Amino acid sequence: MDSYFKKEIVYPYKGIKFYFDVANELFSTFAIDHGTDMLLRHISLNQPKAILDLGCGYGPIGIVLARTNPESTTYMLDSDLLAIKYSKLNMIRNNVTNAIALGSIGIENIEDKKFDLIASNIPAKIGDKAIIQEFILKPYNRLNKNGEYWIVIVNALNRLIPILNQKYDLKFELVRRRKGHFLYKIRKTD
Repeated sequence: MDSYFKKEIVYPYKGIKFYFDVANELFSTFAIDHGTDMLLRHISLNQPKAILDLGCGYGPIGIVLARTNPESTTYMLDSDLLAIKYSKLNMIRNNVTNAIALGSIGIENIEDKKFDLIASNIPAKIGDKAIIQEFILKPYNRLNKNGEYWIVIVNALNRLIPILNQKYDLKFELVRRRKGHFLYKIRKTD
């Protein structure tokens, strides 16, 4: 174990046990976050070929999606290099070979790619402007036609959804609300 290691999290999902090593200082190191769990339990898109996990942390969303969609290529992005290090370790632990973890501010390192499915547990502390630009508008524009973007947000960020729907003509659909989190999806129709 390296000097950053904190503990192992076991996450059962659809008959598979996923194992995640987590490091001190990363998001949700006691267990899989309630919002992440809600997103994974409800997300559905038939056989996406290209998947993006934006703000991947130590990798639970991207690794679960990659392993359960073996014909896909999954990109996992995070601005925290420790998170990327642990995502790569966790890909190996979970026998995931169809995913790539990259350090990136927003989507800057994959702006040439298009996706069928994007998923994100949006970080609440980066500020409204960064959330709107880097975690909503830019990723949305990287969706293929009929692609879906699934986001989970904490209660405090729910105030942004009406603004995004009205100002940018986005149509976020509320999928579920649970334990202080909202799960939304949006489909790109053009």
